[in-house]
Amino acid sequence: MTIRLYDTMRRAVVDLEPLAPPRVTLYTCGPTVYNYAHVGNFRTFLFEDLLRRWLEARGLDVFHVMNLTDVDDKTIRGALAAGRPLREHVGQFVDAFHEDRDWLGIRPPHAEPRATDFVPQMVTLVESLLAKGVAYRGDDGSVYFSIARFPGYGRLSRLDTRELRTGGSGRVSADEYAKEDAQDFVLWKAAREEDERVGAAWDTPFGRGRPGWHLECSAMALALVGERFGVRVLDIHAGGVDLIFPHHEDEIAQSCAHTGEGEFARIWMHGEFLNIRGTKMSKRWGNVTTVRDLREDGVPPQAFRLLCCTTHYRQTLDLTDEALTAAREGSRRLGEFGARLAEGLAAGSGSLQPEAPAFVVAAGRFEAAFGAALDEDLNAPQALGALFDLAREANRLLDLGETPGARMAAAWSLAEQVLGVATPVEGRRLQLEVAGGARVSDEAGAAVWDETPPGERGRAAAWAEHWARRRLEAKARRDYPEADRIRGFLGAAGYEVRDRKDGAVEVVFRGS
Repeated sequence: MTIRLYDTMRRAVVDLEPLAPPRVTLYTCGPTVYNYAHVGNFRTFLFEDLLRRWLEARGLDVFHVMNLTDVDDKTIRGALAAGRPLREHVGQFVDAFHEDRDWLGIRPPHAEPRATDFVPQMVTLVESLLAKGVAYRGDDGSVYFSIARFPGYGRLSRLDTRELRTGGSGRVSADEYAKEDAQDFVLWKAAREEDERVGAAWDTPFGRGRPGWHLECSAMALALVGERFGVRVLDIHAGGVDLIFPHHEDEIAQSCAHTGEGEFARIWMHGEFLNIRGTKMSKRWGNVTTVRDLREDGVPPQAFRLLCCTTHYRQTLDLTDEALTAAREGSRRLGEFGARLAEGLAAGSGSLQPEAPAFVVAAGRFEAAFGAALDEDLNAPQALGALFDLAREANRLLDLGETPGARMAAAWSLAEQVLGVATPVEGRRLQLEVAGGARVSDEAGAAVWDETPPGERGRAAAWAEHWARRRLEAKARRDYPEADRIRGFLGAAGYEVRDRKDGAVEVVFRGS
C-alpha cells in the first residue's frame, strides 16, 4: 500500500513518506472567524476531511491540527463595527463553524488552537527571527520579515522576487495583499487605536501590538506538533489554493528561518475553488452560499459531500442547481441501497445462511477499485464511481434473492466511513410485488384501514403497507386516478411511494 499525493512545492504526485510512520502530522488552515464560513470554505475542509479519513482507513495514526484565526484585520474590523470585544464578537462565528462542521460530518481536529491563545509562542518566534537577523523593526513600530535575507522565498508559489513591484517602503503591513505587492511582510503589527478598543493588543519586548496573520499558523503548528512529538517539520500542510501566496509562502519563510530546517512541510496540498455559476464565491461579489442556506433549502449534508466528491479536489467545482439536484438524487439512491442492504444482512443473519460468493466477489472488486482511486491523490470521483458500481451489482444480487454477509457489510462500512455520502432512510422500507392483476394479500390480516394514519408508529407502518398494496391493485386494473389519490394521502402522511421498473414498489417513511 502506497498513498500518493500531489505536492504543490514539487508540482508532482509523490509518495507519502511520513517522518515517523505510522504517525502522520497534518496541519490544515482553518477559518478566519469574522463571518459565517461559506460552502467554498467547506469544500476545502471536506477535501481535508477525506484526506484524514483515508489516511486513517489505511491504518495511519493521524494527528490533525486545524487553527481558528480569531485576530486579524477582518476580525478586528468586525468587532469595531459591532462595538464588542474581539473575543466576544468572534465567539458567535466559532460556534457557527462548529455547528456547520458537525452537520456536514467533518471530523473535529485533535487540536484546534485559537490564535489569541498562542500569543506567547508568537512572541517567542518573533524574538528568534529578530535575533537571527531575518526580521527587523520598521519605522512604524511594527516588526517585518526581510525576504531578501531568506533566499528560498517564492519556491512554493513560483514567484521570482526580482520581478516583483517594489513599493515605497518595500513593506506590506496588511494581512492579505496582492501577488505583485510581495515585499517584506509584517510579523508583528504595532498597536493601533482600533486594536486597543477591541482588546487586540499585547505587550512584548519589541513593542505593544498584535500578531500578523501569517505568523499565527507557524507558531501554532510548531508549538503543537513540536511539543507533542519533538519535530519541527510537518508531514502534510493543507489549505485552499488562495493560501499558496502569500500565507503559505510566508509561513515557510518564517518557520524555516526560525528552525533552520530546509522545509516546513514534506507535502503541501491545496484544494481548488468552488464557483457559483462559473464565478469564484466571494463576499465581495455577494454570491456567497453558506451551510445554513443548504440546510434551509433541505439539502442533506450527505448530498453536499457527494457533490464535492464528483470533482477532484485539484479541479474547480461549479455549484449549480442541476449539480446539486443530481447529488441529492445520487445520495438518496445510496441511502436506499444502504437500507436495503441492512435488511438483507439482518435477514441473512436470522436465517443463518452463508454469504453468497457473488457478494464476496463484488465486495473485493469494490475495495480494490476504491483503494486504488484514493491511494492515487484522493481521486474521489473514481472512488464514488466504484461505490455506485457496487450498489448496482449488490442490488441485482438482492433482487435474485442472494444473501449478503460480513464481506459485503465491511465494503459498505468502508465507503460510509471514508465518503459519508449516503442519505439515511428513515423508518421502514417496503418492497411489495405484484403479479399481473392479482390482489395482493394484506399482511395486516382482517384489519380494515380508513385513510387516516394511526398515531402509533408500528400501526402506521402497517397502514402505509395496506394502502400501498391498494394502490398497486388500482394500477393493475388501470384505475390511475385512484392510484394517484392514494399516493397523495400517503405522501401527506410522510410516506414516499416509488415504482420500480421490475414491477415492485418502494415505500419510504420520510416524516410528515
